[in-house]
Amino acid sequence: MRRTARTTREHPAAPAAAVPAAEPEAESAPAPAPAPAREPEPLRTEFAFELPRGYVDAQGTVHRNGVMRLSTARDELLPLRDIRVQENPAYLSVVLLGRVITQLGTLPSVHDGTVEGMFASDLAFLQDFYRQINAEGHTRATVACPHCSEAFEVELGGSRLGES
Repeated sequence: MRRTARTTREHPAAPAAAVPAAEPEAESAPAPAPAPAREPEPLRTEFAFELPRGYVDAQGTVHRNGVMRLSTARDELLPLRDIRVQENPAYLSVVLLGRVITQLGTLPSVHDGTVEGMFASDLAFLQDFYRQINAEGHTRATVACPHCSEAFEVELGGSRLGES
């Protein structure tokens, strides 16, 4: 295909300037391949965590690494029937966490009694972790640098408090 030359005037008194004709297209370079469609992330239902202090079992073994699964509607509804929760609504998080923590160290099982025996800092960590994975669907949080105020993401799952 051949393009014709066009003339333009920049100023009425200026002579016409010709735009050079385009070279005939020989073999054009192949067009770059379109970016591959980004596949959606597969649904993660389990998230690893590390407790700040750790759960100490009856033998004195400290268990810090665990796994929490996403909560279901049943997980959130059934504890409401529990008499302990009815008498003390603050107990709801203990019962709920006992249902959704699937692994903790080498313990054979995790239940609300296990959560009852945790340090307060570990309970607070797990409550925040639960909210993060169930509300946001991931363990990343956007934070701002206290010095320059630049926003960036940190991974909460599997890391200890204060580490990025």
